[in-house]
Amino acid sequence: MTLWTLVRFLHVLSAMLWVGGQLTVSLIVLPLARRRLDAEQRGAVLTAIGKRFGQFTVAFFLPVQLGTGIALAWHKGVTWASLAEPGYGRILAAKLLLFCAVMVVSALHGAASTRGRPRFARAMAVTGLVASVGVVLLATALPAT
Repeated sequence: MTLWTLVRFLHVLSAMLWVGGQLTVSLIVLPLARRRLDAEQRGAVLTAIGKRFGQFTVAFFLPVQLGTGIALAWHKGVTWASLAEPGYGRILAAKLLLFCAVMVVSALHGAASTRGRPRFARAMAVTGLVASVGVVLLATALPAT
C-alpha cells in the first residue's frame, strides 16, 4: 500500500460517511421518526441529529475532503488549465462545481432548519442529497490515469 492509496482511501471513506449519512437519515431515520415520535420529540431528535451532522461536516468531512482532494489533484498533476480539457479535467471540474453547490445547499438547509423554515429546509435537504449522489457518480466516472 502506498501513501497515495491511503490518501485516496481517506477521500473515499469521508465521502462515503457523508453521503451514507445523508441516505441513512433520509431513508431510515426520518421515516421512523415520523411514525414513532410526536412532533415535539421528533423536532428535538432531528435537530440534534442535524447539529451533530453539521459538526461532523465542519470538523471531519470538509477538512478531509479538501486536504485529500487537493493532495490527489496535485499528485495527478491537475492544473487550473487541465480542468477545461476533455475527459478527466472536465469531469473533475464538474465534480468540484457540484461539490461546492452541495456545500452551499447544505448551509442553506442548516440555516433554514435553525430559522424554522421546514419546507425550504426539506427542499434543500433533498437537493443536497441528490447533488451529493451526483458528486459520487462523477467521481466514479473519472477515468483512471
